Amino acid sequence: MSFTTTDLAAIDAAIASGELTVRTADGKQVTLRTMDELMQARQAIRAEIASTSSATPRPYPRHQLADFSD
Repeated sequence: MSFTTTDLAAIDAAIASGELTVRTADGKQVTLRTMDELMQARQAIRAEIASTSSATPRPYPRHQLADFSD
């Protein structure tokens, strides 16, 4: 399963509220045992999102310079 930013937002909301139950983007409900497990899940989701987003090639250069000379 690949995680989304929606999954990360759900984890962050659960941590902020003190809840141990999280509903994932695909509708599944997960209950963790401790806040420490919730924090570890957040780290895992962040790491996966970071690894998949950096592997995606950009369709255009990040910076471009304009040339207005005649």
